[in-house]
Amino acid sequence: MAGYLYVAAAAFLWGLLGVVSKWAFAAGVSPLEVAFWRAALGGVLFGAQAFILGQVRVEPADRWAVVGFGLVGVSLFYGAYQLAIQNGGAALASVLLYTAPAIVALLSWLLLREPMGPHKLSAVGLTLLGVALVSLQGGEARITAAAVLWGLLSALTYATYYLFGKLYLGRYSTPTLFLYALPVGALGLLPFVRFAPKTAEAWAAIGFLTVASTFFAVTLYFAGLKRLEATRASVVATLEPVVAALAAWLFWGERFSPLGYLGAGLVLLGVVWMVLGPQDNPRDQPKNA
Repeated sequence: MAGYLYVAAAAFLWGLLGVVSKWAFAAGVSPLEVAFWRAALGGVLFGAQAFILGQVRVEPADRWAVVGFGLVGVSLFYGAYQLAIQNGGAALASVLLYTAPAIVALLSWLLLREPMGPHKLSAVGLTLLGVALVSLQGGEARITAAAVLWGLLSALTYATYYLFGKLYLGRYSTPTLFLYALPVGALGLLPFVRFAPKTAEAWAAIGFLTVASTFFAVTLYFAGLKRLEATRASVVATLEPVVAALAAWLFWGERFSPLGYLGAGLVLLGVVWMVLGPQDNPRDQPKNA
């Protein structure tokens, strides 16, 4: 039960990312500056944890991979997700982010030679159909080409967490990897950031995103993974877009049309089917990453 609670708490904190980010935007902070501070300050927290635990060493052969992950999994992912929130709202950004499992399946098939059986193909199909319905809906939701493109880019870059984790989380602890990846990601964002004067409300939003939705969310999720199978943890984590949609409706009045909610449901159904469906080859499935 503790494992389920840890993962559910992480999903809840991740689900608040969009709502709190919009408060920072309203206070005059740009999406890329929010992403920069989340990476820079998050790196300080994970760095302190890594030094306390004495887990700071990365082998020379792995350093360029960590740098690459910092640029793709932090700079591009954090930046794209914030821009998706700005252009389409918190609920849409979160739903599009959860196309990541389908992208993971395709990348794993292309790059890691993992099998692409009927259940994976059907899960990918459900996800793509769901995205199409969300993108084509009418109603009150603000659906733009920019929102969809940034949302899908955030999903694509988020998918690298699976691939990178499968290769490196067995060798290093989470604080060790994020000690280096987050500062690299912040530096990758820096040339594109225009710093603005910040109110106390803006700093409070940035602080919440850093401490709660980055440091504690990641820590809780991996604590849950130590107690649960990765498949079960993945299913529990699908609470994130549900929390995001509910919070966006309560705080910002974001609503989908019925067609949009049907599409969002198909995206989540695709995720659940992807992780709970029959496995093509158990040896090729990810360890707790």
